[in-house]
Amino acid sequence: MTLPATAYTDAAWFRREMETVFAGMWLAAGRAGDLDHPGAFVRRDVAGASVLVVRDADGTIQAHHNVCRHRGTRICTGEYGTFHGSIQCPYHAWTYGLDGRLLAAPQMDEVQGFAREDYPLRRVACDTWDGHVFINLSAAPSPLAAQLADLPARFAPWRMQDLRRAHRVEYDVAANWKLVVQNYNECLHCPVIHPLLNRMHHYLGAENVPTTESYCGGAMLFRDGVETLSTDGRRRRDVLPGLGARERALVNYFAIYPNLLLTLHPDYMMTITIWPEDCGRTKLVAEWHFHPDELAKPDVVIEDAVEFWDRTNREDWAISEQSYLGIRSRGYVPGPYSDRERQLWEFDRFVLSRTGLTA
Repeated sequence: MTLPATAYTDAAWFRREMETVFAGMWLAAGRAGDLDHPGAFVRRDVAGASVLVVRDADGTIQAHHNVCRHRGTRICTGEYGTFHGSIQCPYHAWTYGLDGRLLAAPQMDEVQGFAREDYPLRRVACDTWDGHVFINLSAAPSPLAAQLADLPARFAPWRMQDLRRAHRVEYDVAANWKLVVQNYNECLHCPVIHPLLNRMHHYLGAENVPTTESYCGGAMLFRDGVETLSTDGRRRRDVLPGLGARERALVNYFAIYPNLLLTLHPDYMMTITIWPEDCGRTKLVAEWHFHPDELAKPDVVIEDAVEFWDRTNREDWAISEQSYLGIRSRGYVPGPYSDRERQLWEFDRFVLSRTGLTA
């Protein structure tokens, strides 16, 4: 059975998810390739935290709470950009190195017992996997590798760290974040909601892998004559280096808990990161990544892939919003899943297990 309405609409339930799922697991925060020079940063706000992910002067990617150690001011309001050598609070000019060390604290030198080394920016755990940057808000997180399990080996042929972002779209979706994950993990709705996507895959053709505590997903083969997911099914880019015949004939769809939707094609990668804002509001960031050799070509074409997925994404978000409206209404009661929706039920079990809540 599906979850009760409170799992999607109750503020206390949402807070519990933020504390145990989003503040307790590794979160996909962006791509290392976007932080391509010292001082480059992105800001990520999630689970009551604001985090700065920064490329240090020595090339290391680090993450810090976006909170000044003086009087708690939020230091940076930009979503991304470059710090030029240091990070300075706009209130009283406390200044930090890119590595978080406190470099200057005006009017504090004569304060008895004050030592700059005692007040660095609070660090957030940060690690990378194949070009993806992850952060973890836990005080003592387990290694990222433990959460990823077999995914690095499974997706090694795509050489994701070599790919570069070429397009980005941010969506504001009036639905609970779990509905986005659930919608991504089934194609029973494809004949009705996605006429274009349904021409590329057979909607009952998913080859799912066993669900784990870290992910759920699987692959779908192309219909005859389809080469990739584009507006017409044609592939206008070379196949990614490292892919064999099997990988060239399918698309992988994996929801990597809790906030990364990873879609791997023969010639490009699309990622969607999920940033819940409240029970009924979710920010989604979709990004299209291609091989740099393709992007360097004067006649490169990416619009066919971008248009395909932007159209499909908007179809998904619209029906997710409609689903949320039904669930939050007085007439909703939990309904039965079909056997082909097992991954959705398993995702529900994941949420219940992490939160300790009961349906």
